[in-house]
Amino acid sequence: MCGRFTLTVDTAQLQAAFPWLNVSGEITPRYNIAPSQPVAVVPNNGENRLEFFNWGLIPSWAKDPEIGNRMINARSETLAEKPSFRTPLRKHRCLILANGFFEWRQNPEQKSKTPTYIRLKSGAPFAFAGLWDTWMAPEGLKVKSCTIITTSPNSLMEPIHSRMPVILKPDTYKAWLAPDDQSAEKMLPLLSPYPSEEMEAYPVARYVNSPNNDTPECILPVS
Repeated sequence: MCGRFTLTVDTAQLQAAFPWLNVSGEITPRYNIAPSQPVAVVPNNGENRLEFFNWGLIPSWAKDPEIGNRMINARSETLAEKPSFRTPLRKHRCLILANGFFEWRQNPEQKSKTPTYIRLKSGAPFAFAGLWDTWMAPEGLKVKSCTIITTSPNSLMEPIHSRMPVILKPDTYKAWLAPDDQSAEKMLPLLSPYPSEEMEAYPVARYVNSPNNDTPECILPVS
């Protein structure tokens, strides 16, 4: 799964990485983004505009918004089958912007896990493949939320975790953000593991374990 990630760039750096994106306002660097928090999203509404959605998908038909706490990730292999994801796969796709993510590596023959930070070797921002939906609260408030799609691990991730988030290649952004309905058969081939040779991983301190800690110390390497 993907349960924490970062977007530590400022507005200028983000705009340079996504020159076609309409970014209004200042971006605050985030070093430990956690579920239920707002995340930077580009929805497929044809506007190519940066928005902020809650992380944890609340389907439009949900009776209880707490379901979003269990929907931070969606397995690519079953998107077309699950009621919560099959309609968003056709209609509501998005990019979720990041420049790194965390996983916890199980230490052999120990109960402890080592937090590990994974990013592109270039350090550049990238986009997770995501799905989004709009839920209407009883009092009339609209809540937009999203989920990160995961896939099988590449060779870098395999020793760390059994899943990894789908990082889309830039040449697939246009197809993923198509504003009209798309078939699962057309979208699912885009959700492959990112090339391991373009990524790197290193251990970080257990300081990151607490979502209350959101400072540069979260991504500092440790021996």
